[in-house]
Formats: sequence, structure tokens, C-alpha cells
Amino acid sequence: MQTKTGPFRMLINGVLTEGASSMAVINPSSGQVLAHSPRASEEQVEQAILAASGSYCMWSRTPLEQRRETLRRIADTIERHAGELARLLTQEQGKPLKDALDEVQGSAAFFRYAAQAQFGARTLEDSDTRHAVLLRRPLGVVAVITPWNFPLLLLAFKVPHALLAGNTVVIKPAATTPLSTLLLGQLIADTVPAGVINVVSDKNDLGDLLTSHPLVAKISFTGSTATGYKVMANAAKSLKRLTLELGGNDPGIVLDDADPVRIAPGIIRAAFFNSGQACIALKRLYVHSSLYDRLCEELVRLAEAIVLGDGLDPMTMQGPLQNQQQYQKVSELLGDACRHGRLLCGGPVPDSQGYFIRPALVADVQDGVRLVDEEQFGPVLPLIRYTDLDEAVARANDSQYGLGASVWSSNTERAVAVANQLVAGTVWINQHIDLGPHIPQSGAKRSGFGIELGEEGLLEFTQAQVINIKNEAGNAYPKGGCR
Repeated sequence: MQTKTGPFRMLINGVLTEGASSMAVINPSSGQVLAHSPRASEEQVEQAILAASGSYCMWSRTPLEQRRETLRRIADTIERHAGELARLLTQEQGKPLKDALDEVQGSAAFFRYAAQAQFGARTLEDSDTRHAVLLRRPLGVVAVITPWNFPLLLLAFKVPHALLAGNTVVIKPAATTPLSTLLLGQLIADTVPAGVINVVSDKNDLGDLLTSHPLVAKISFTGSTATGYKVMANAAKSLKRLTLELGGNDPGIVLDDADPVRIAPGIIRAAFFNSGQACIALKRLYVHSSLYDRLCEELVRLAEAIVLGDGLDPMTMQGPLQNQQQYQKVSELLGDACRHGRLLCGGPVPDSQGYFIRPALVADVQDGVRLVDEEQFGPVLPLIRYTDLDEAVARANDSQYGLGASVWSSNTERAVAVANQLVAGTVWINQHIDLGPHIPQSGAKRSGFGIELGEEGLLEFTQAQVINIKNEAGNAYPKGGCR
């Protein structure tokens, strides 16, 4: 496949580079080969790391305003090529074109927002005896590893703050969705100094090299908890800084005062957006018995109205799962759940060449069923009946994960009281999957650690340093001496 800017290439030290070999990228709507991506060798990953390391001194000393301007220019480039990037994203990831365009434009917005973020020296004490200042220094080379569900948006969670702080980056996209990231690298190759941003693609076989490399100072990883364990083990070898945004099994609790008609659209979007392929998607819903049947009816009505199809079709509301392995996993979990509960609607589409599963709702299941206990990462939502709220809260918290959660109620004060009892990095009230570049996101328990987005997310890419000066008579601290 050709793009307007040429065939797909990796970006290493400012040079668009062919891979040592290539690998097929599948269009999940058809199950057919979309294009071939470059596949890096170990030597090429080494070159990318060395390039990032070699450019670090220059970039970290580049005036902050110039780094801001670079981020703004990247945002401008993304916006100019939004249509091209979105179409490619739809073809390799499967999501509807409108959602892909939202992701591309959102990525540009995250770069632009980061460009105006403020950080700098903070005076801790300025007295006759001491002047102490807290500074924020860059770390060095940052390995950015992104997943296949939101290839560009999750890159934009990480790269802008890393660059603004003065770090250089090596980006490794997921093996099944490398193309939009490679195209982005191609588009910005002349926007950033050589080596500051490097993009390498692999077949899920070079992550260990990247995450254990002695020149990598920090890893920012989004992906499965199982892979997160491996990343953390590699980081431990040299005590690298680490941000892990991992799996989630987000619960929602519907209180007995909620309005089923009012909350149902938000629940449907929370469960089935991006075909349910989001770490922070709503993945299990606890519904008070008094509302259970009415809410089930309303959810079925909305779910059955969702139009499934190729993301390039303007009528499509939901695309396929991104890859065959995920399709098989979700199909297996759904099949197991149907043996323990009641399928209200949805399920795999027979005789389809793509990886399509209609939005599925499963009623009358309980904790202990795999669909409830595990992260399905697909368009299947278990509906669990409860009568005692304290018990529902305890069951919602009884998970190895703690990424997000939500409470649905007509009484905000009551909902907040329940939210305060939930163990999760984010708890939404009467909504779910509401994000912003200024709102920090983090996980509890095995959903990871570290913070992305907001001021706190920016500081994750810095090293705190204190300059502590002894003040003596006649030795006034030189104002502006630390920056």
C-alpha cells in the first residue's frame, strides 16, 4: 500500500528506514491483508535507542519555548493529515471512520494542550539561612509502547509530555496496528530534530530488548497486565522509571433510584464504544433488583439498534474486533457465560470474513463466571442483579483490577458516597470513559501505577532535583540562578 508520502517506513535518527524484513497487517473487517509493515531487527532497535540517546543532550538543552513550538507543529501536521490518518486507522484497527477521525483530532488536541503546560522551579524556602529550590529535570530516553485499541490517542497520552520535559523517545506500536503510527512518524520526520522521535515496528518480539536496554531511562507502557509484568521485570534490572496502564475490569453500579431510560444510552456507549476494546470500558454492571428487568429491556433495545459493519461504511456504528486472537477469546468467554446465564442479544456473526461480534448482553450471571471475573475486552456486557448495596460495592471491589468504575443514580450526593467506597483510579458518576488532557488518569491494584495526563502526568517524565544553598551574611542567593 502506498500513502501520499510514500511506502511505510520506520523513523530512526531522522531517516525514514525500511525494516530488516516485513510483516502483514490484516484489515479486521475483511480478514485480508491490508498492507505490509516494516519489521525491525535487533540492530535497528539498537540504532533507534542510540539515536535517541545521542540527541538527548541537545534536546534537553533546547529552550522550553522551542520544545513547545515543536509540539504545536506536530499538532498542526496531524490536523492537516487528519483524513489520511483516520482512514488508515480505520482500515488497520476496525473502528468506524468517525471514531477514527475523533481519535486523530483528539491526538492533535493532546499535543497542543501539552505544549502550554507549565512546570518549572518551585521555591521551597528562602530565608536568612537557606534557599531551597525544587527543579524538574528530564530523565533521558523514554520507551513508549502503545496498544492496538487506540494507537494514536494513547501515543498522544505519552509523547507530548515526554518531549516537553526534554526527553527523547523511541516509539514501538502494536504489531497488529503499526501503520498509522508509522505514517505519523513519516509525516513529522522533518518537524523534529534527528533522533528526538524514533519509531520502530516489530512482531511483538523486540519488547524485551527495548525495555531492558541500559540507555532507556523510562518506560511508558499501555497494554495487558500479563505483558506489564514482563515490562516491570525488565525495568527492574536497572531500576528504570515506569508508568504502566494495564488491564481493567471496570464495574458499574446502578442504584435503585436511577432512571433506566435516562442512563441506558450512557451504559451502552461505555460498554460497546470501540467494540468494547478499551481498558476503561464498562465491563460488568451491577443492577438493583427493582430496576433490573426494565433496564435490561432498555439496553437490549439500544444494543440491537447498533449497526455493525466495515468502518469505512458511513452507516457503521460498530466495527469488528481488532484481531482474530481477541475475537476467539471474547467468543469463548461469551459461550461460557451463556452456559451460566441468559443471552439477551448479540454474539458472533456467522460466515463473516471479519472479526465481528454483535453487542451482547448476558443476564442472570453471577461473580465466579469468567465473563464477570475476567477482562473480556470486547462487546459483551454481563448484567448482575443485586439487592444489598453494601454487598454490591464489595463485589465490585473484589477484583484484581482497579482502573475505573462508575455509579449511576438520580441522586448525585448518594452516588458520590458510593463512589468513595470504590477502589479505582477513576470513578465516574452517571457517565463512563470521560477523559481530558488536563484530568490525570491512573490505576489501582493490578491495573498499573504511575499517572498519565494532567500536571501529574507531565511530572512522571521528570526527575525531581533540589538545589539547597546555605545563605550566609553577604552571600545572597542569585535570583534566577536555578531554572
